[in-house]
Amino acid sequence: MTGGTKIEASALGPMLTIGILFFIFGFVTWLNGPLITFVKLAFELDDVSAFLVPMAFYLSYFFLALPSAGILQRTGMKRGMALGLLVMAIGAVVFGQFTTMRDYTGALGGLFVIGAGLSLLQTASNPYISIIGPIDTAARRIAFMGICNKFAGFLAPFVFGVLVLHGLDDFDAQVKAAPTLDARNTLLDTFAAQVHAPYMLMAALLAALAIWIARSGLPEIMPEAVNEQSEVNNNGSRSIFSFPHLWLGVVCLFLYVGVEVMAGDAIGVYGASFGIPLDDTRLFTSYTLFAMLIGYIAGLLLIPRFASQQTYLALSAVLGVVLTVLATLTSGIVSVGFIASLGFANAMMWPAIFPLAIKGLGRHTETGSALLIMAIAGGALMPYAFAVLKEYIDFQLAYAAIAVPAYAYICFYGVRGWR
Repeated sequence: MTGGTKIEASALGPMLTIGILFFIFGFVTWLNGPLITFVKLAFELDDVSAFLVPMAFYLSYFFLALPSAGILQRTGMKRGMALGLLVMAIGAVVFGQFTTMRDYTGALGGLFVIGAGLSLLQTASNPYISIIGPIDTAARRIAFMGICNKFAGFLAPFVFGVLVLHGLDDFDAQVKAAPTLDARNTLLDTFAAQVHAPYMLMAALLAALAIWIARSGLPEIMPEAVNEQSEVNNNGSRSIFSFPHLWLGVVCLFLYVGVEVMAGDAIGVYGASFGIPLDDTRLFTSYTLFAMLIGYIAGLLLIPRFASQQTYLALSAVLGVVLTVLATLTSGIVSVGFIASLGFANAMMWPAIFPLAIKGLGRHTETGSALLIMAIAGGALMPYAFAVLKEYIDFQLAYAAIAVPAYAYICFYGVRGWR
């Protein structure tokens, strides 16, 4: 197919452009980990209430992914990406403003809007990078995107820590020792206001990037032309329900995002449950993201030369089970280290699941992509379930009770479900 050959040969430029987008939404997404610690102090919340941060952020994917598919069919992928960046910019302004006012409901609304922009951006960019070259090697291209994404995620807690979260233990002690309610509120107001300037700068950068993408030479790709239905699936049915590998993939992606966010965002709360100081736990998300970076590099080297993307997915899931069990059997910083190491196991799951699930969808590619993006809601519900469950049972057992069955299903999808 000449069109496919041209796309494969000219994919480098678009890949670099999309890589910048993945860096941006990686940075924004992985701010949620340190934000959980931040809102606990700024709004004086318990763990369950603080975990509304990823809840608000990731639920937007569930509600807005399908509408995003409809928008993309009208705008095309390129203009859809630009629109997503503009929506993210608006959300950053809303979050910065309401957080400065210490209005938690408004701040959560800002995170929901940021997630809405990301749902549009991801609904466009993930299938775009999957089908800009051969679908069988899509995991390698998505792994490159993942390196951009997770490198940004690795940096985000450090940047946020320098700008906002420095001296947390001292600040917590100051708040507790405040002589009056007014003095306490003054300290908290000053602390909360530290996010205003960074988020206004973020909004400006996102808006500028939106204009750049809209004016760039990024080519439009028609999914029905480059992701044709395979002979196996070309059974005469025009319904998206005729692709069981897609629906099993939606469940798989839901569970994967859940365990990924637990390992990245909940690791601070997990570590604090051992009594590790806040000044240390604020950086734990970066350790998970560093492990993911290593995992992506390993995936780039090994797929498909030494293992297919589905085989690598199954092996990664088995490793996830092993590391989770080891985290449960140990304690303190060793246990936290095993949770951070889950980043390595999780790294190549999205790059494998997404192209396997959309393979052969043809004209249903945008809708199938939207359904998969909806599954990102796993990042809202599973970490929140962990926060609630650990109120009733040991927090390590609570983590394992959620993570181990999830990894078991992911292993099933890698072995059988993708077929």
